[in-house]
Amino acid sequence: MDDRTEWLSKTHEAPLDPDLEICDAHHHLWDRGGHRYLAEEFTHDTTGHRVTKSVYVECLSMYREDGPEAMRPVGETEFVDRITSAAPSQGSGLQVTAGIVGFADLTLGSAAGPVLEAHMEASARFRGIRYATAWDASDKVHDAHTKPGRHLLGAADFREGFQCLGALGLTFDAWLYFHQIPELIDLARAFPETTIILNHVGGPIGIGPHAGKREEVFTTWKTHIAELARCDNVFVKLGGMTMSLAGFGWHKRDKPAGSVELAEAMAPYFGACIERFGPDRCMFESNFPVDGTGASYTILWNAFKRVAEGYSADERRALFHDTAVRTYKI
Repeated sequence: MDDRTEWLSKTHEAPLDPDLEICDAHHHLWDRGGHRYLAEEFTHDTTGHRVTKSVYVECLSMYREDGPEAMRPVGETEFVDRITSAAPSQGSGLQVTAGIVGFADLTLGSAAGPVLEAHMEASARFRGIRYATAWDASDKVHDAHTKPGRHLLGAADFREGFQCLGALGLTFDAWLYFHQIPELIDLARAFPETTIILNHVGGPIGIGPHAGKREEVFTTWKTHIAELARCDNVFVKLGGMTMSLAGFGWHKRDKPAGSVELAEAMAPYFGACIERFGPDRCMFESNFPVDGTGASYTILWNAFKRVAEGYSADERRALFHDTAVRTYKI
C-alpha cells in the first residue's frame, strides 16, 4: 500500500445507488515512475459502482521507441488495445477502454491524416484524439504535457490537421484552461461537423495568480461556458475538480473529504454545465488516477451521484452512461 492509497483509506463510504449504470468517460492507464495503474488497478477501483464501460484518454503511455517521430504516439493505442483486449475484464462485467482516445500532432497539418489512420488500424476501439492545449501565463500553473504554445487552437497548421478528424469521423478531446475557452468556441464554430469534448469542465484554476479569486474565476468561466454551449457539436465532461489545479486543497488534508463536501464544492460547476448543455451533452468522468490525489474512486462517484440527485431517471442515465456511449459510439 503506497502513501496515497493509505491516505485515501482514511475516509470510507459505501457506494451510493450501486445499480446505476456508469460509463466512465475519462481515465488513464500507465506504468511509469514506480507507479502502476493498469486495467487491474482500474477494475479494482470501480468495485461497488456499476461501471460497465470506460473511455481511455491519452497520457503519453508507451509511445513507440523508434520509427518516424510522428507515428510514435500510435504505440499508445497499440499498448492500450493489447492490455485491455479481453472484455469484460476479469469477469467483472466491465469493458475497460471500450473507447480509446489517443494523440496525434495536428500541427503536422495534412500529414496528421496518416497518423490518425494508423491509430484506427491499431484498434477498432480508437475514437479520436486529445490535444491538450492548457496554457497559462504564470509559471506557477503547469502547462499541458504537450507543451503547447499560446493560441495553438487558432494556428493555421493546427487547423489544417484538425480538418483531418472530421474527414475520418473522429472526435477531438479538448483540455485547456478557463480563460482559453473563447479559443475553443472559435474552433468549434469553424468546424461545426466535428465532435468536440471539453475535458474537466473547462479547467477553472484555483492556484497561482488565480488563488483566492474563486468567484472571479467562476464568473468568467460561467460566461464562457454559456457561449460554448451554443455550439451544438461540443460536449462536456464533468470532473477534474479534485486535481490540485482546482485549488480546493483536498490533497493537503489529514484525511480525504467525504462525498457530501465534494458534491457541495462541485455542484455549482456541474450544475452550470448541465443547465447550459443539457444532460444529453454532459458526461461524468473519473479522470483516474489523476483525480485520485484528492478522493477515492468510490467517494468521487458518490459525490457525482449526490450532485445528480435532483435530476430525473432519464437525465441521470444520460449523465452517467448514455451521453458518453453515444458520443464515443461505444
